[in-house]
Formats: sequence, C-alpha cells, structure tokens
Amino acid sequence: MPAGLAESFGPAWRNPVPAGVYDLAIIGAGPAGLNAARIAATLGAKVALIERDRLGGGSLTVGSVPSKAILRTARFYAEMRAAEDYGGRPPRDISIDFGTVMERVRSVRRRIGHSISADRLTTAGVDVFFGRARFAGRRSIEVGDAVLRFDKALIATGSRSVTPEVPGLAEAGYLTNETVFDLTERPRRLLVMGGGPLGCEAAQAFCRLGSQVVIAQDDPMFLPREERDAAQILSDALARDGVEVHLNTTVTGVRTEGDQKIVALSSEDSRTEVTVDQILVGIGRARNVESLGLETAGVRYDAASGVQVDDFLRTSNRRIYAAGDVCSEHQFTHVAEASARVAVLNALAMRRERMSALTIPWCTYTDPEIAHVGLYVRDAWRRSIPVETYVMLMHDVDRAVADGEEEGFVKIHTQEGTDRVLGATIVARHAGEMIGEVSLAIRLGLGMRDLARVIHTYPTQAAAVRMAAVTFSSAHLPFSLKALRWLRRLRRVSEPGR
Repeated sequence: MPAGLAESFGPAWRNPVPAGVYDLAIIGAGPAGLNAARIAATLGAKVALIERDRLGGGSLTVGSVPSKAILRTARFYAEMRAAEDYGGRPPRDISIDFGTVMERVRSVRRRIGHSISADRLTTAGVDVFFGRARFAGRRSIEVGDAVLRFDKALIATGSRSVTPEVPGLAEAGYLTNETVFDLTERPRRLLVMGGGPLGCEAAQAFCRLGSQVVIAQDDPMFLPREERDAAQILSDALARDGVEVHLNTTVTGVRTEGDQKIVALSSEDSRTEVTVDQILVGIGRARNVESLGLETAGVRYDAASGVQVDDFLRTSNRRIYAAGDVCSEHQFTHVAEASARVAVLNALAMRRERMSALTIPWCTYTDPEIAHVGLYVRDAWRRSIPVETYVMLMHDVDRAVADGEEEGFVKIHTQEGTDRVLGATIVARHAGEMIGEVSLAIRLGLGMRDLARVIHTYPTQAAAVRMAAVTFSSAHLPFSLKALRWLRRLRRVSEPGR
C-alpha cells in the first residue's frame, strides 16, 4: 500500500455485519465504484461497497493523479531550460533531485486521497467491506466469510496493465504504470514500449527529468486513433525534447548483461539494439474479470472486452450492471464516473439512461496536449455524413503568442450544409481545458453560430474555439447579410468616386 493511503483502510478496520438485503452492492472502489456508492447513498439506498485493495483505484494510486503530478514537474524543468524564450536566463546548473520529485508525486496523491476514506463513506451511509468479492449466486456475493445479499449489483472492478509476450522481458524485469511511481532513483536510460497516451506522456516526462529515453511504437504514428496532423505534432515535440523515436518498430526480445537490459528492435528496414536500465511497458489494459464468479451470477464476459453490457449498462443478469474500465470502450476516469451515474440511475431510479447518449471528450496530457470529442472525419464518412472542417492555428491566437505557446490548432468538424458540430480536435498547451466548450456545444446541440457568439475574456487561448466558429459564420452568412454585402459592392462599382 502506498505511503499515506492508510486512511483508506488499515489493520484496525473491521468489516461491518452485512445488512439484510442491499439495494445496491458494488464490487470495486475505483472512480466508478466510489461515484456509484455516493449517488446511490444520496438516493437513500442501502449500499455495500467492496474493495479488495485500496479505495480510489488505479486513477488515484497509479494512474491519472500521479502521472499528472510528475508531468507538471517535468514541464517546470523544461520551462527553466527555455528561459531565454521568455526573456530570462536559464540557471547555470539545473540539477534534478529525482527522489524529491517522486516525493511530491506521493504527496499530491496523499492530499487527494484524504477525501477518500472508509470512515467518510460509512458516515455517508455506505457499508464498506475490504476483501475479495465473488458472486455466490445470482443475488449474493461472498466477501471472506460474509455473504451479502442484494437486489441490484454493480461490477466496477476496473482494469490492469497488459504484459506483452516478448522473449526475455519477464526475466529482465520491467515497469508498468502500476510500479513506475514507486521509483526513487531516476533511470539513466529508459525504453518506453507503446505510443499511446501512457507511453507518450511517460517518455516526455522522464526525458525532461533527465533520462535518456527511447520510445518504440509498432504503428506508423503515435496515438493511432487521433488525427494524423495531431499525432505528427506530438512526434515532433517528443523528438525536440530529446526522445529517441522509433515508429513502425517492434520490440522482439530482451536480454540482460549485468544490470543492463539489451533490447532488440525491429522495423521494416532495420534491426538494432538499445541498452537501457529500465523498460516501461504501456501497450494496453486488460479487464479485471477473473475470480469474480461471473458464471455463477449468470453474467456473460470475455477476457478481451470484459463484462458484456447493453446500452443501459445491464449485464446478462438483469439485476447486475457494470461500469468503468471493466466494460467500457473508453478507459478514462471521467468515463468511469459518468458510466457509474448511468448504471445507478437505471438500476435504482428506473431511468433509461444510455451510454451512447453521452458526449465523451478525452485528452493526452503531453506538451502540447491533444484533446478530442465527438466524431473524427473517418467516423463521419463511415456513416455517410458529409463534413466541413474549420481550423484555427494557435499561432494566430494572441494569448498563445504572448505565452510562447503557438504550437497546435483548434479543428472543428461540422455537418456539411449545417452548423451542427460533429466533433473537434484541439492541440495546444491547454487543450484539455479548452475541449470542454466544444463538448458542451455537442451535448446541448449548440451550433457553430452559437459558439461564434460566445464572448471570451481577452486574451485567452480558449478564444481559438470562438475564432474557428467565426470562420464558419463568415463562410455561411445568412441571405440578408449576403444581400447587404452585394448591394454595397454594387454601390462601390456604380459610384467609383465615392
């Protein structure tokens, strides 16, 4: 258990005596499970929350919270080195105390974790049980020697890192997001396997903290789901920071020589080896569906896609729902929390909330950040929806110029012939903050003309969203304004001396 998280539970904690029949029994106390417990308790339900490890789940302990803490420190060191860009002088000796950096990460984790405790949940009306949960039947769960009976249940067991099958990797040893934040010494040389969000964020952070970083991605671009121009900006940014980039490259084997790890890399036209001290694996996630007794409960699942649910998040057992990484296509903390709300309202309030109705943004927190919401152009084409795209480059945004953060763009896709917003990609230093405005527009059915009328304080980088919308409005003037423009042009022609 990470230091400082003892408030979640401890050796003194004793599980309560199970109540008669719980309105909702929740397995897993990560973002989905915790949010579900809070909402259900607010609705007056009798709730049981079961956790086998620690409250907060991976997001708090090994995911979003520690990763963003280390990214912020890494950005601070990058800004010190770039002091001349802002009219300052870089320090002569920028020394990095990696132990102190990681202690800050743990401190941030502790501070945020203080709000999550078994005692607080108990005060809110939730019965908290620590131990391994297993379905004993279609309406009961075993936790140690106790049996919890329920009317409805929610599976929110999350996911874990995937270990690639690379010869010699297991013997050599490797890091995942679940172990990398336990480091106390900076790896001098680090190989990152995988060019998804985790791999790219970690590669940039450790490089900025002084490690020699190599990143190997088996696709031709990083973040293969994102638009190619966005992925190219990220690739250039990593290389500029000093990351050694290998695209279309597969790790084919690992061997050790003393304390060193020799990694074999293979691409279409070359084979090479790199020598590193640590290997960080970031190639994907596996759903936590094992040892839950899902067969006994009549819940269908498979190892790849996890628990199978319908659009209302019901499983094949109509009394059991699922939420979060264990069943969701999008494995993000905010999606886990949103899906928990959908599941609880459907399970306890007899609502008909649909996951497909949610507007889900996401962001990769590199520098610059890459955020997206809604449809990509390729998605629209597959649905035979004609698309128009409006782009505002960040180097045309006054605040971005003043901040020295001109890299990137705001790109908004609309349905051709309308001002309906289909989706957007933002690449910018603060893209994760900026994407919310477009998410709100899609959620409320607002169009580009509405976005063009939003007044932003001056100057802000978020004004780029409005500027892209103004570009749309200028290209799609209403008939009355087009007629006025035509008449004025006609007047200038007929009165040349005017």
